[in-house]
Amino acid sequence: MHYPASWLKGASRGEVIACDLRMQIIKGVLSANEVLSENRIAADFGTSRSPVREALRVLAGEGLIRLERMGAVVMGLRVQDMDELYDIRYLIESFAQQQLAGSGTALEQLLVRLAQFIDRMELAARHGDVVEFTYQDFNFHDVLIASAGHNRMQHLWNSIRELVRTVMLVTTESVFAGGDDRLADVIGKHRDIIRGLESRDEKIISRVVQNYFVDSRQTLRWSLD
Repeated sequence: MHYPASWLKGASRGEVIACDLRMQIIKGVLSANEVLSENRIAADFGTSRSPVREALRVLAGEGLIRLERMGAVVMGLRVQDMDELYDIRYLIESFAQQQLAGSGTALEQLLVRLAQFIDRMELAARHGDVVEFTYQDFNFHDVLIASAGHNRMQHLWNSIRELVRTVMLVTTESVFAGGDDRLADVIGKHRDIIRGLESRDEKIISRVVQNYFVDSRQTLRWSLD
């Protein structure tokens, strides 16, 4: 699977290259310890070295590569790295949902938006559209986190945002391979999040988020097997 072109609208040349290389690293097309040459990447993408350097800096910031003179070395994304990524996601989303529990009218408006994302996930599932399903799934979490209105937490999320989106695309392939029951289960977990927020009970919200990420970790491990 290639990184979806529809997700790259408005992206700089460097961001496009970063997205492509990120996908190759996560999918294992580019393996750990492989050397990446600025000149080779520039030639492959038909561009100058400047956007290549931009891309490599982004990937280095995500821990996927180590910068070297005139290029980089692939670090890869080990199972431990994936687990740690999900640890950070859990902390961010748990905090965001606890913040939202007492947000009054703003929460009601958010719940309507979240339900719309789930409806679109269901439609994508019926059409067998992995990319659209992932897009709506990611938007569900992205909007939820942004709605918490916490600048520092948002900054932390932004630092892993594109990495998370790419991992979600890869894991969603495994969800689709699991058939209709697996897809229904994933969609149901998102509806559980809405019900948890509707309760405005921090204990219920905490339990729902924890259950969601236990399930997400299992999906991640299945996708890596």
